Amino acid sequence: MARIIFITGASRGFGKLWAEAFLKAGDKVAASARNITALDDLVEKYGSSILPISLDVNKKNEVTQAVAKVKEHFGAIDILINNAGFGLFGTVEETSEEQARAQMETNFFGLLWVTQAVLPVMRAQKSGHIIQVSSFLGITTLPLLGLYNASKFAVEGLSETIASEVAHLGIKFTLIEPNGFATEWAGNSAVQTTAEIADYNPVREAFASSGENPETWGKPEATVDVILKVANSANPPQRLLLGKIAYHTVKEVYTKRLAEIDEWKEVSIAAHGH
Repeated sequence: MARIIFITGASRGFGKLWAEAFLKAGDKVAASARNITALDDLVEKYGSSILPISLDVNKKNEVTQAVAKVKEHFGAIDILINNAGFGLFGTVEETSEEQARAQMETNFFGLLWVTQAVLPVMRAQKSGHIIQVSSFLGITTLPLLGLYNASKFAVEGLSETIASEVAHLGIKFTLIEPNGFATEWAGNSAVQTTAEIADYNPVREAFASSGENPETWGKPEATVDVILKVANSANPPQRLLLGKIAYHTVKEVYTKRLAEIDEWKEVSIAAHGH
């Protein structure tokens, strides 16, 4: 039986790739984007199985209307994939207030508005699966991506909390945590800070050189079978790292964190007071 998939940020990258994967699998897809002409090829190929929706996730009223449209058109929302977002590059000191707020508005608040709008539909159904596209930078950090890191850390905390609140209602949650992939995330979908402080040039140079190895970047096409496996699972993971860089980096980070926690164990326990 065809499922109803709602994907945000579907004009390019993971969003478009995954939208077509679900359509190929026989599901019906509501695909949102700021510019829905980017979805014309999928409409031509899959006809009424896809519903393009013009949506700016930063605008809560638009989000509410979009979710209502999906529900009215398809009758349900079985899977939500919150994929809309962008990367902001620059040191924290160089980041303007406007840039910082814009990063959080899309990556965190946009995701929040969509999740809040879809939850009533899934509660009424007593079923659903919400897949939040986070990042391995929601668990660890890289320099020059401070506000992006912060937005994804926020997504992680928010999603883990909601998962604990709705589990008894039959609603599943999965956080997808990719490393860098060869999409347009670091290209057309990225924003560079404008004011560069010379003291940070060594950090910039080290960051640039780390991305020169093509092995650093995952192949987007390799994620298609993965996202379908997650969506088809009766017991999906709450967190799933995508890519070998993410796996090895996060494993090392957690190993070091646990070692430090144990090293300071007595101090931590003493701080409780009794």
